[in-house]
Amino acid sequence: MPRSPRIDFPGLPHHLIVRGNDRQRIFFSDDDRLHFLKCLGEARAVRGCEVHSFVLMSNHVHVLATPRAQFAASRMMQDVGREYVRRVNKMHRRTGTLFEGRFRSSMVETRRYFLACMRYIEMNPVRAGIVPLPRSFEWSSHGQNITGEPGGLLTPHPEYLNLGRDAIERAQFYGRLFNEPQDDDEIAVIRRGVTQGRAVGSEDYCEEVTRFLGRQVKFVPRGRPPDLSPFTGKKGSDPF
Repeated sequence: MPRSPRIDFPGLPHHLIVRGNDRQRIFFSDDDRLHFLKCLGEARAVRGCEVHSFVLMSNHVHVLATPRAQFAASRMMQDVGREYVRRVNKMHRRTGTLFEGRFRSSMVETRRYFLACMRYIEMNPVRAGIVPLPRSFEWSSHGQNITGEPGGLLTPHPEYLNLGRDAIERAQFYGRLFNEPQDDDEIAVIRRGVTQGRAVGSEDYCEEVTRFLGRQVKFVPRGRPPDLSPFTGKKGSDPF
């Protein structure tokens, strides 16, 4: 059965995940992580993508990015994978596949889920028990975003800029987002979106994307009554 094409909608945020083949490690040293970020920075500039948030875990990577042209996000991730794997195989004298066959992606509604997705991404090391606080993890965008004025690889999204009138206000507001545990239902929505390759957002948002793409992008829960919201349900384990 052919796989569904990825959701690709220019101008709107996309949550992207690339994982190690069979959940194996994709980073073997800090130099590898630095090189991955270098590849990501070069690819997003060439392909026309704005990166808002990321985290480099041992066997997978999350990126929240806005493509400025159709297929830009896919081409960016393909560029990164090709260049990164070539170097890692050479440096570590390995051969064969490093990444899963396809990266995963979902679209994220700006108004409701953009900041929630940033928080979900940057809290990955905390949920995994690696660090007690997101600021303690070196290989994520949190250290930049918590300043209120991110730069370098990151491009602040308008939703992020609206957190405050200046960097100080934005830093204070953004920091408060991490003071309380993230809602379990919110986490479940974000996970299912990227796992199923669906849009994450309101009914109106999903219908708009469906009309644009000409195919269904909403969750289609199995065994649930039709009057239930597609964004509620059982809480699952965190595969990412």
